[in-house]
Amino acid sequence: MKIATFNINGIKARLPRLLEWLDETQPDVACLQEIKTSDETFPEADIRAAGYGAIWHGQKGFNGVAILARGADPVERRRGLPDDPDPSHSRYLEADVNGVTVASIYLPNGNPQPGPKFDYKLAWMDQLRLHAAGLFASERDVVLAGDYNVIPTDLKDDIFSARAMADDALAQPESRAAFRSLLAQGWTDAIRAIHPSGPIYTFWDYQAGAWARDAGFRIDHLLLSPSAADRLADAGVDRATRGKEKASDHAPTWIMLR
Repeated sequence: MKIATFNINGIKARLPRLLEWLDETQPDVACLQEIKTSDETFPEADIRAAGYGAIWHGQKGFNGVAILARGADPVERRRGLPDDPDPSHSRYLEADVNGVTVASIYLPNGNPQPGPKFDYKLAWMDQLRLHAAGLFASERDVVLAGDYNVIPTDLKDDIFSARAMADDALAQPESRAAFRSLLAQGWTDAIRAIHPSGPIYTFWDYQAGAWARDAGFRIDHLLLSPSAADRLADAGVDRATRGKEKASDHAPTWIMLR
């Protein structure tokens, strides 16, 4: 079972790239972020024509998450976090697909920091941690997939230049501490479980020739519950997708479960 996370950066603008990627890689589940479209304008017909059922939690022009399932309809469990600090933002969607509980997560960016946007990021992460604790305790096969907007470390494994990102909300000690607190519940960082060392980036900015220079960092993560981690066979990043014309600034990141 192949499960992927992909910040599409506007599903209508990137629809040809999305459909191309679905056809080429055929993930069983695709968790999308930043669909940037309302519920009414989500391209359901195109997605179904590609062989995928879908649920989505849209927001016009901003945010928005979706879960696609190949040859199946995801069974929605929850949209939005309990006690979400700002429920007007569409950032969380959870569903059951073929015996696995998957969540599509678009965590707040938090810039500029310090300030209210950074405070919101940390408050949202705290609510995610509380909800994740309940999912963890359920002993289900759970995959928390998404754009976490957190670079886990200053190592070259995770970031091209710690100095360049030193003032960014994605690399602040508080952001990283919140991410570590989530992992400390017992979740497995799937990419690092399969690739314990070496640079693995999932995002390259559109500015300053970041893609050409491989000036990227790792912010798209798939966290696995113990029973899901026991099934982990492989994980990776579809880098080539980022290099295509009119691509998202993120690359799809995926796991394979036995």
